[in-house]
Amino acid sequence: MNFKNKLISGLFIKRYKRFFVDVKVDNQILTAHCPNTGSMYGLLKKGNKVWISKSNDPKRKLKYTLEIIEDNKSKVGVNTHSTNKIVLDALQNNLIKEFNYISEIKPETKFGKNTRFDFLVINKNDKAFVEVKNVTLSRKKGLAEFPDAVTTRGLKHINELENAGKKKYKIFIIFLIQRDDCVNFTIAKDIDQDYAKALKLAVKNKLNILCYDCKFSSKGIKLNKQIKINF
Repeated sequence: MNFKNKLISGLFIKRYKRFFVDVKVDNQILTAHCPNTGSMYGLLKKGNKVWISKSNDPKRKLKYTLEIIEDNKSKVGVNTHSTNKIVLDALQNNLIKEFNYISEIKPETKFGKNTRFDFLVINKNDKAFVEVKNVTLSRKKGLAEFPDAVTTRGLKHINELENAGKKKYKIFIIFLIQRDDCVNFTIAKDIDQDYAKALKLAVKNKLNILCYDCKFSSKGIKLNKQIKINF
């Protein structure tokens, strides 16, 4: 995924009303949109270096969007709107080895009455529903964790993926670590025990879980390498 415009660097001041952050750029305080609805545990420290993007859309109330926060000298992608773009780019360029010979990729595909999965991936022999989760939490050096807050939505997705599995679809969750400083991944059981239990049970019911980290450059964010999963 490439950025539309060059990012602007600044210093994090504060987050408020969930969707707003103040950023100091040179001697100005700019208010940026924060698309990430999670807690962003451990990242929101005053003075942390951040990068924001600027939109040229005249209809937008806020011109700026929070894209990246620096945590202990490592970049962390916090724009959850970028997550699926990164994975789509990877699928289209055959960077995820578990998906070979793709004939069609359908984003935001409806399943049942009230569910949409991030992707339906189709090849000659199989159809697979894929749900993508953005991972930013790291409380221990080298270890990424999900979730960073209780996730009822994530729990619903596990249940619906299991339902899809019963209808002969292959089912996947891709945990995308928008960081480049982690070598292992685990579920934060102390934060959401119900999610941890449901995921472990779903794996026994043929849910496939994958985990990849990201590579950052001035041009954009790309899927990088597969990360070991520890339950």
